[in-house]
Amino acid sequence: MSTIETRLYINNTYTAAKAGDTFPIFNPFDGSHVADVCSAGEDDVEAAVIAAERAQQKWAALAGTERAAIMRRFAELLRQHARMIAELDAQVMGRPAQGNTEGAGSAAIFDYYAGLGEHVHGTSSLLTPGFINVSIKQPFGVTVGIIPWNFPLGSFAFKAAPAVAAGNAIIIKTSEKAPLSLAYISEYIEKAGFPPGIIQILHGAGKTGQLLSEHMRVRKISFTGSTQTGRAILIASAKSNMKNVTLELGGKSPTIIFDDADIDKAASSCAFSIGFNSGQVCIASSRLYVHEQIHDRFVQALGQAMIQFRHGDPLDAGTTMGPQADKAQSTTVAKYMGVGKEDGVVAHGGQSTKENFFEPTIFTDIPHSSRLNREEVFGPVVVVHRFVDEDEAIKLCNESEYGLYAAVFTRNVDRALRVAKRLESGSVGVNCNSPMTANDLPFGGWKMSGMGRENGPNGLAPWLEDKSMYIKVNGI
Repeated sequence: MSTIETRLYINNTYTAAKAGDTFPIFNPFDGSHVADVCSAGEDDVEAAVIAAERAQQKWAALAGTERAAIMRRFAELLRQHARMIAELDAQVMGRPAQGNTEGAGSAAIFDYYAGLGEHVHGTSSLLTPGFINVSIKQPFGVTVGIIPWNFPLGSFAFKAAPAVAAGNAIIIKTSEKAPLSLAYISEYIEKAGFPPGIIQILHGAGKTGQLLSEHMRVRKISFTGSTQTGRAILIASAKSNMKNVTLELGGKSPTIIFDDADIDKAASSCAFSIGFNSGQVCIASSRLYVHEQIHDRFVQALGQAMIQFRHGDPLDAGTTMGPQADKAQSTTVAKYMGVGKEDGVVAHGGQSTKENFFEPTIFTDIPHSSRLNREEVFGPVVVVHRFVDEDEAIKLCNESEYGLYAAVFTRNVDRALRVAKRLESGSVGVNCNSPMTANDLPFGGWKMSGMGRENGPNGLAPWLEDKSMYIKVNGI
């Protein structure tokens, strides 16, 4: 494993942590030691902030087309090395390498924001006599992105691409569970043409994130992860310099299946939603509300659809479902499996097949007050409820403090749009389900699922400050 890159990437240079601290990474499939990764401390964070400060103004002064050209070169490098990226993620967090399109998807995000970065405009006004007033948009300066372990490269792209397209410098902190793909692609930052200090990659656990969140010269932070950590970042911002914060947090996503839905298609879509990445997805559809007339047929079809998943080594081509990311996550899933068995009925699955592996599992007859129905599991576990009418289904879906994603299956277009409007969620799939999203639409959550949005035609707005200028003109 000596060929695996494990160092920090500061000022376009790989470097060990100044204090010499490291943390181990283990393969969740077989428990083997993969690597010891450098952990950034206070001195490393300060070095990254200084490098970002030195580089950012020159970067912002470039023409948008110049920044875009560099971003597109980086996107192409991501495409070229997508296979290695997938293999590294398979080793550290268990996502099957076969079918992992995160490299190509992340490249598409950089391409999308490269285009947006060529079209940043302010406004003008002649509504005040004697003045021509204008507003302009300017980058924050030094920004930070803190990313999760379940989609390392995609989350990196969601934050780094808009940040640099807008003219900022950004420091990315990887998750301590899955840092290797970002460590690997760091070398292509310089090869694409990014100046030193514009994109930097730090590794570390909560302490590293805390140092960045509290830093007085960081002006913007974007975080994807748990609601608990998101709250801590808000507190850190408030206690430091009131830095701008965007949060994409947890979910407990509901799906409504009406009695006129195509049962097999709905079941297949819901099975993929909860089984994708072993259920370790914030938008996974984990609460299903099925009309009572088709409930039993749907549960049978859902169980049949789950048979498609094949456990195994994430590096094997035939594996379609890998392990949970580590022992801690496996313990969490097992805990909620226990809750489900106490509170309801196992309709499919319900077993651990080997260490860190769980069968895709369906629970029925779960009370709405159950922890399994209200708390995020982050595993291949779904609860199926019955409902009688549309109003009841919507009410039950909305009885959650989360609001990240929802879905509805019906052949009635009027009903689909009516229900989609009433669901309290940042995204709604109609006759489709998560992980369906689109780069050209905003993504984010309602309620405790987050603050602010990423992506969409206004995707640069969270990374830009507005400035109003009042220009007195004689004779106008």
